[in-house]
Amino acid sequence: MEKKMISLTIDEKKVSVPEGMTIMEAAETLGVRIPRLCYHPDLSLAGSCRVCIVDVKDMGIYMTSCSVKVWEGMVVQTSSPEIRQARRDIVELLLDNHPMDCQTCERDGNCELQNLAYSLGVRQRFFAGERKRFEKEDSSDSVVRDSEKCVLCGRCTRVCSEVQGVHNLSRHGRGFHCVVTPAHGAKMKDSVCIQCGQCINVCPTAAFLEKRATEEVFAALADPEVHVVVQVAPSIRAALGEGFGLPPGTPCTGKLVTALRRIGFDRVFDTDLAADLTIMEEAHEFLRRMKGEGGPLPLITSCSPGWVNFMEKFYPELIPHASSCRSPMSMMSVLLKTYYAEKIGKDPKKIFVVAVMPCTAKKYESRRPEHYMADGIPYTDAVLTTRELIWMIQSDGVNFNGLEEGKFDEPLGIATGAGDIFGTTGGVMEATLRTASELVTGKPFRRMEFTEVRAVEGLREESIALGDLVLHVGVANGLVNAKTLLDKVVRKEKEFHMIEVMACPGGCIGGGGQPYPPRGTKVLDPALLAARARALYSIDGAKKLRKSHENPAVKKLYAEFLGEPGGAKAHELLHTHYSAKLPRGIR
Repeated sequence: MEKKMISLTIDEKKVSVPEGMTIMEAAETLGVRIPRLCYHPDLSLAGSCRVCIVDVKDMGIYMTSCSVKVWEGMVVQTSSPEIRQARRDIVELLLDNHPMDCQTCERDGNCELQNLAYSLGVRQRFFAGERKRFEKEDSSDSVVRDSEKCVLCGRCTRVCSEVQGVHNLSRHGRGFHCVVTPAHGAKMKDSVCIQCGQCINVCPTAAFLEKRATEEVFAALADPEVHVVVQVAPSIRAALGEGFGLPPGTPCTGKLVTALRRIGFDRVFDTDLAADLTIMEEAHEFLRRMKGEGGPLPLITSCSPGWVNFMEKFYPELIPHASSCRSPMSMMSVLLKTYYAEKIGKDPKKIFVVAVMPCTAKKYESRRPEHYMADGIPYTDAVLTTRELIWMIQSDGVNFNGLEEGKFDEPLGIATGAGDIFGTTGGVMEATLRTASELVTGKPFRRMEFTEVRAVEGLREESIALGDLVLHVGVANGLVNAKTLLDKVVRKEKEFHMIEVMACPGGCIGGGGQPYPPRGTKVLDPALLAARARALYSIDGAKKLRKSHENPAVKKLYAEFLGEPGGAKAHELLHTHYSAKLPRGIR
């Protein structure tokens, strides 16, 4: 059914738009961009910052264009000397309650408040006096909260509730004491936070940031006694170029490898190889479950640490369904301090393993007790987000766009296209199906692409034929979407064979550590996520080897070191366990 059209006047121009559209949206059909701060196109409307005010004829007050819907005959003025001054006054008040540390702030040059102040012509601070004061809260392994830089826009609370379904953040107090915090002012480490970092992505300032590991990594690189190696997740190669002005979705694997060598890493390895290894282990685990061995169905993937954290806190009854496979990052780190250490004759204590990940929750994963060696040394010594690596490359004076194409080091640098697509939602499922199809049917399976599980939009339920077997699968990204599938499993409303869950919108390509997008583009923008996904699919499509079980490096690993897939040694090194976790005070 077609929507009713509404006729109105904006800045003396007649326009017709569908009923239900906001003033802001209607103005954009005319090419008019109204300033905004609290507004985010993928979140609910708040109208809290008032920066987007406009003058609506006969109303007598300025109205927020982001939340007021148009009506028939409405007459709107989006700009005038009075409106511009009112907006500037609002931003001046925000600035005068804000720290004066732009030059040393992580978001300097990429801060929406800073950009607003510039565009509105704010050049002085007029309202000197008392301002809010809060201690920085950095108890979490992943996320740092700096409430002095919070402008109370509410984006973090909305993304945490509406996209992730965690409801960890809310406003507490009034006036100078108003602060966004977990319930009862709890520290982030003691809250229901799943450490996904989506609050960082949508924050317009630096009120939320990842816990940085850059200085720790630079220190290791400067130590001649330490052998420093790095592994790179698949989605990094689809997004890193954005930090150097390249269009979203530009694959840059070769330049990434060369940049890491220029910074000083001794070896550069590909986490994609461990993704292939994950598929080998997970596919065999799935087949055992299909035979009634080793756990219940559906098998639920466990590569996303944000999802694992969410499961342990909100769906502990589903822990038996979760794959026991370590994530590709953790598998690779284990191999680097066992197999690789043996290969080069190095003491694992002298090998410093750095993982470049799109996800802040990977920092948390690296500090889980089950990912430490018996002597108390972590398998993964440091985790860098994509943003942190961009800064390190810039800080080291590397001309990224002018770099030659490099190749990953062996023996842990060979990966199939199946490993590359791990970085986008549905990729783990598709990679598993490529291998499981041959294990199920017992013969070569020609089909390579399972496009029905490619689900950037958030949620898919599909039935897929593998020979005589029909698999019922589900794919979800963003945990509100995941709840739809998980609740069906808990209530036994539908039977699935396998479910893939990624905590972040779009999967790892939309992770909490990915680059802040170009000005005017939002981090949850489906077009941005789709461009990054296309980059990974293009890398996959260009490779000769696209099935994990065809990877010669993986075959060699099993032959020389791990034994058979799902065997005793493989299970000891490549698998883990999970347990119910509730924050203090909730148990």
